[in-house]
Amino acid sequence: MTGSNWRIRWTTSIAAALLLGAISSASAQELTLRLDPGQSKAAFTLAATAHTVHGTFNLQSGEIHFDPASGTASGEIVFEATSGRTGNGSRDHKMHKDVLQSGQYPEVTFRPDHAQGTLAPQGESTLQVHGSFGIHGSEHELTVPVQVNLTADKWNATARFGVPYVTWGMKNPSVFFLRVADAVDVELHCAGTIVEAK
Repeated sequence: MTGSNWRIRWTTSIAAALLLGAISSASAQELTLRLDPGQSKAAFTLAATAHTVHGTFNLQSGEIHFDPASGTASGEIVFEATSGRTGNGSRDHKMHKDVLQSGQYPEVTFRPDHAQGTLAPQGESTLQVHGSFGIHGSEHELTVPVQVNLTADKWNATARFGVPYVTWGMKNPSVFFLRVADAVDVELHCAGTIVEAK
């Protein structure tokens, strides 16, 4: 091998090593995922004897910090309990007064602390996110499967899980002619921006 060829290969090897190191470092950086209230909501479904009840809650605020290398997560997602709507005024009044007691407990929160799974730098991934779900003045440990999609500066995610609201201390609003389930199915749709690390 001539000296010229040796120098070219050596220089190329160094450049490749630096590039791989930069990519590895970037992918291992902590991500800050900021939620956009205009693109995020919580939808819920409650089985009942007459028909299935559907409703939504509005996002108040949210920001998640996630370290892909360790799986450590922090931050908080806050939904407005008082914003819950099902499309029926009298039913909504009963839900807020007798079940959620949203005047006393105006927020529903999720605070993640850890996630298992591999987060792709771009594209779709599935993570098992563990954290604390706060509702009706109590905190409940929860692990939720989350489908995440990342682009260069945007992200969105969907999570589905059940909330056993009666077991968690809330009242079942059933009456003589209308019976509803003791648990509600929740589907979170979250989207927003990826904030660059400073």
